[in-house]
Amino acid sequence: MNYDRKMKKWRPFAIMPEQYTGLQEVINKQAEVPQPLLTEEQMEQINFTLIEALHTNKQVYLTYYKKGQCITEKGFIQFVDFLGNLFVFIDEVFELKNKMRLSELIDVRFV
Repeated sequence: MNYDRKMKKWRPFAIMPEQYTGLQEVINKQAEVPQPLLTEEQMEQINFTLIEALHTNKQVYLTYYKKGQCITEKGFIQFVDFLGNLFVFIDEVFELKNKMRLSELIDVRFV
């Protein structure tokens, strides 16, 4: 922590807000990962797990790809539409309904 003219300097490069947002975008771009490709066997396993979780109302870990990141959440499957390529799950934290494409799904596991 530097002291200059009786001011605390926490972030020396964040003097201009435009510069700070630009730097943050560059850092976020570097952290992005490409979407993993799934094999037929992995997709079938995800489908079976989704159907079982839907019918038994068991809690699952969902790993999905969104904006360059792989995100894992815990929740309950409420609805699956294989023809429309979407499913609805209720997350554990906020108990909100989330609609998502099946193509964004990477992995589904029981808790």
